[in-house]
Amino acid sequence: MANYKLDKKTEKWIKEERGKGSGKDYRPWLTVRDLSSKGRSHRVMGHLTGRTHHFFSDAELAAFLLLEWNPSVTDIREQFPLRIEDTLSLAEEASIRHPEAGGFHQVMSSDLVVDLSMPTGPQRLAIQVKVSSDLMDPRTVEKLELERRYWKIKGIPWYLITEKQMPRTIMENLDLLYSARVHSESMEVLFQSMPVYANILAQNPNTRLPEIGMLVDQSYSLEPGTSLARLRALAALRALIFDISIPWSKLISQDLHVVDNVALLRASYAANQ
Repeated sequence: MANYKLDKKTEKWIKEERGKGSGKDYRPWLTVRDLSSKGRSHRVMGHLTGRTHHFFSDAELAAFLLLEWNPSVTDIREQFPLRIEDTLSLAEEASIRHPEAGGFHQVMSSDLVVDLSMPTGPQRLAIQVKVSSDLMDPRTVEKLELERRYWKIKGIPWYLITEKQMPRTIMENLDLLYSARVHSESMEVLFQSMPVYANILAQNPNTRLPEIGMLVDQSYSLEPGTSLARLRALAALRALIFDISIPWSKLISQDLHVVDNVALLRASYAANQ
C-alpha cells in the first residue's frame, strides 16, 4: 500500500493521543474548537462518563442523549478516529478516493462508539449520524461506504442514522433548550440560582413549570418569565435533567431532577469557556 502524508495538525493530535482512552479519560479526535459546524455544535457534560462530550449537530446530541439513558450502555466515545492504515487499504480495494485536504490524507472518524453490557448480543457498536439531505451527495455516500467496511472487518455492528430516525419530541425539546442556552443569562447567575429552584421544585412536585416560574418571579420580584427562562436554561446546561422524550410543555416539577454533582458540571463548563 502507498505511503500516506499527514499534516502537522493531524500529527499533533496523534501525539496528544486523541481518540485514546475510555470513560472520563477519553479524548475525542475532534472537538467543537477544531471544526466549524454547518449546524449547531454542542459541548455537553456526560453523566455516564463524567467528562465533556463534543457534538456537531442536534442529531448527534439527540443520539447521545438516547444512548446515555439506556441502562445497557457503559461508555460513549464521540468523534472516534479510524485507523488510517485500514481506511487507506479499504479505499484502495473499493477504488474509492480516500479523504484528503491540501494534499494530505485525513483521518476518518465515527460519530459515536458505544460499549454495552448485555448478556447476549454485541458488546460494542459504531454509529454515524448524518443530516438526511447529505445522503444525496455521492461523495458522502462513498465515505460512508468506507466507514461501513471498516467496522465490518472489525466485527463491530455499524449504524447510519439521520434526524428522521430521531423522535420528533426529542428534536423539538433540543430546539427549545438550545435557544434557551444561547439567550440565557450568565452561567454564574444560573448556577447561583440553582438552590432556589431546587427547593421550589421539591416543595411543589405536581405543579406545572410555568406555574413554578410565576411563583418564583412573584416571590423574588423578578420580571415575569424570568424564572421559566432560567429553568429552561438550567435544563439546557443539564443541571436539571429530565426524560427528553417527554414534551417540555407537559413537564411537572417532579419530572425535573438536579444533577448529582453540580460542582463538577459547573467546573466543566467553566473550563470550556
